[in-house]
Amino acid sequence: MRSLSDMLADSKIFANREVLSPHFTPHKLIFREKQINDIEKSLAPSLKGDRGRNLFVYGKTGAGKTSCIKYVIEEVKGIPNTRARISYINCRIYNSRFRVLNKIIGDHMPTYAKRGYGAVDLYEKLTSWIEEDNKILVAVLDEVDLVKDLDDLIYTLTRINSDIKAGGVTLIGISNKVSFKDELDPRSLSTLYETELVFAPYYATELYAILKDRVSAGFKKDVVEDEVLHFIAATSAKEGGDARFSLKILTKAGELAEEKENPKVTMKEAQEAAKLAENEIVYDVISTLPEHQKIVLYAVAMLTQSGGSYKKLTDGVDTYLFSGEVYHRYKSLTEGVHKEAKSERWYRKYLSELEMQGLIASYESGKGIRGHTKLIKLLYPPKKMCDLLEKEIFGKGTEEPVPEKEAE
Repeated sequence: MRSLSDMLADSKIFANREVLSPHFTPHKLIFREKQINDIEKSLAPSLKGDRGRNLFVYGKTGAGKTSCIKYVIEEVKGIPNTRARISYINCRIYNSRFRVLNKIIGDHMPTYAKRGYGAVDLYEKLTSWIEEDNKILVAVLDEVDLVKDLDDLIYTLTRINSDIKAGGVTLIGISNKVSFKDELDPRSLSTLYETELVFAPYYATELYAILKDRVSAGFKKDVVEDEVLHFIAATSAKEGGDARFSLKILTKAGELAEEKENPKVTMKEAQEAAKLAENEIVYDVISTLPEHQKIVLYAVAMLTQSGGSYKKLTDGVDTYLFSGEVYHRYKSLTEGVHKEAKSERWYRKYLSELEMQGLIASYESGKGIRGHTKLIKLLYPPKKMCDLLEKEIFGKGTEEPVPEKEAE
């Protein structure tokens, strides 16, 4: 075991841990030049003092969305005499209309934000601040789908453009969920004249290059073996091309090597780190899912654990479930927690979101299996998933309510 003095001594593994953080924005974002250029084009009118089109950026976690936006924000800060004023809002923290408005006011008028005004007062102050010298407010809403009263927020911010004579507001929304706009009220959607940009996941070769770049600055020379980087890149590519996931594995592998007082990071540490990182990532993803998506995922996990109603749909390794039986179990579970089940249309959207998060996979059955239907496969161990979801849905230490009627 390492002593406190050992921990405080200079690391023999790490050179600069900051560059390994998922929040670190490097001087150059490799493999994202086109996306950065598209963001710059979208922002160009606002930088000239005109109202730009709103931009919504989509893609899986770790696809580089936030890093690219922050990269462009830093570029904008270096442009002299622009009328654009930027507010970056993390909607995981500022998750309501009032909190977002207060954050924007706090960024640009900090004294006013501390006076305890309501949303209407903040709105009026914001509009007058924009109009006084024709400013263009660029509001970057990261993880925008986590805002509880999203309709009200979108409508309020876009309404400013109708209420002022000069200046304007441009929105940049960032989300892991391509379909989150489907939940917006038509009046909010009608105000969104937006451009959409989708970030594809990274390939294994791209992840390897990203890791190689971070290692050169983050670790001591010749500490990380090249096969370790190839292994981490391949592992992360299988898990959805998540750069954050690959950096988490790399950092944990370095920490394990340091704890063992090894001179290098080897495959043994990398493999151990991959298992630890996977557990953390899955928990992080599950904890942020909307309630009904958690219940759908729990239904998939429960049925996978029991083998499902159609046990012949297994290849000896994986269990495949009919979409219909998952929906049936989902409805039973919602009754158990005194919720009203969503329609099959919403259920299909939930499946798409869970698949995008890399938690399940779905396949069209083709002909011959009860006609044409969708098959669902859980991508993580069912018992572990059930344990996690039981704590999330029912609360720690409580028992799962028994549905009155099981799926037939």
